[in-house]
Amino acid sequence: MMMNKPFNILAIETSCDDTSVAIINSDYKVLANINDAQLIHNLYGGVVPEIASRIHMKHIMKLTKSSLNKALINLTNIDAIAVSVNPGLIGSLLVGVSYAKALSYSLNIPLIAVNHLMGHIYANKITSPDLSAPFLALVVSGGHTELIHFKDEQTFTLIGNTCDDAAGEAFDKIAKILRLEYPGGPIIDKLSKKGDLSFHYFPRAFNQQNNYNFSYSGLKTAFSSYIHSQSPEFIKKNIHHLAASAQVAIIEPLVKKTVNYAKSKNIKKIVLAGGVSANSLLRKQIFQKAEKLDIKVFAPPIEYCMDNASMIGAAAIVKYKNNNFSSLDLNPFSTKGTREV
Repeated sequence: MMMNKPFNILAIETSCDDTSVAIINSDYKVLANINDAQLIHNLYGGVVPEIASRIHMKHIMKLTKSSLNKALINLTNIDAIAVSVNPGLIGSLLVGVSYAKALSYSLNIPLIAVNHLMGHIYANKITSPDLSAPFLALVVSGGHTELIHFKDEQTFTLIGNTCDDAAGEAFDKIAKILRLEYPGGPIIDKLSKKGDLSFHYFPRAFNQQNNYNFSYSGLKTAFSSYIHSQSPEFIKKNIHHLAASAQVAIIEPLVKKTVNYAKSKNIKKIVLAGGVSANSLLRKQIFQKAEKLDIKVFAPPIEYCMDNASMIGAAAIVKYKNNNFSSLDLNPFSTKGTREV
């Protein structure tokens, strides 16, 4: 039985290094979305799991109070608790899931488990609540690169994924080779805007027709070899061109494979999801190519591309309407991939 009355969901996201608590209503209106970015990880060039989970524990209750204050409601106005349960760092996920279960039990309201990547996809519903399947989703984040065909909201097929590094990992590794800060994606994107995309050609893997998988380990190796054969002066002088050449090598396969599959199956809607969906070149190229084929592209606002609790709440709305709740013996798990949980 589907629930049709208005409701509010308090959502929790702690899958990696961002602690986030949001409140969203049944119309996909975000009443509050409070994030705490753990900038300390920048010092280490990547996320330190133990540090991440400890900071989640320190901040999650404070963020909950801030979200309630911003939404101008209290816990008695919350109808369900949603939480990211996988994939992610198991220690970080455990903090969020344990806290969500405690809230659900103490308030005697339903608990809703959400796959983190489904959250990224459903982030598009915040600004496009009428978005409906069928559509093709390109999920590109720090640890995932997947192409998924949604026939309806809960029936989908994995068309292709990465065989090694994800697109986000490729950005981070290229930035590290260039001795840039972490995370690498936004920095590479910014530098690329002043660079020549054709300065140097780096390889694109799985370039065959009808192959919808991705691979970036070869690009990383080729980029590393090229950089180490150049002088520091050359790298400094051409940093914008090098960033642009690497970026287009990451983005081009994403756009090509997504648009080609949509065209072959006559899919008229493409949905971008994940942190890399904020990339300016990805958005520019996929919107341009899709428009020529009369395909509509949906992309979340930049603030909802990164990990945030609003997207977890958005993905929980349809589950709430269908009474798809979890029991209090819910446990997080780190298995990668988009899935129903």
